[in-house]
Amino acid sequence: MGPLLPNGIIPTEWDSLIAILIGLVFGFILESSGFSSSRKLAGVFYGYDFAVLKVFFTAALVALIGMYYMDYLGYMDLAQLYVHPTYLWGAIIGGIIMGVGFVSAGFCPGTSLCALAIGKIDAFAYVGGALIGIFIFSELFTLFQPLYDGTFLGNVTLMDTFDINPYWFVFIFTLIAILIFVISDLIRKRTKKQVYN
Repeated sequence: MGPLLPNGIIPTEWDSLIAILIGLVFGFILESSGFSSSRKLAGVFYGYDFAVLKVFFTAALVALIGMYYMDYLGYMDLAQLYVHPTYLWGAIIGGIIMGVGFVSAGFCPGTSLCALAIGKIDAFAYVGGALIGIFIFSELFTLFQPLYDGTFLGNVTLMDTFDINPYWFVFIFTLIAILIFVISDLIRKRTKKQVYN
């Protein structure tokens, strides 16, 4: 029964190798899908290309449904999965900083490394800026620490926060994804007409 590493089905010595292999496959899929292009990624914010939104929403939805289905069948114990702790203000401010970077540069951290690997110049600038930001943050960590560690909510999920049955949450999340796909298609068609007219 999963998860495989915590239950000793796969030895813990393999975890780094498995992480590297998953990262390589993920990077290959990103590049094959064209997600190393900053124009394609920025298209979400300008309304002409929603492929990134659709792919990542679909991936999240498939993973969510798959995990709960495997838990229902007894192949996985969801209670053993790691839930990253939530520090509310740090997450909000970090999300805003990443969002501004995403809109202005057309990359998120993962896609920027993918673009860097194939030698895109704009990716070098983005990754360089990210490294400078990491250096500043680490050097001034004592200054940022109260904000970074502030408003600790624990290892919570949206289901815990809103006290929703997990299966209802999956259903609602699926409906939201379908609605977002429909709206994004309407926006893309409208933007396309304006460009060609």
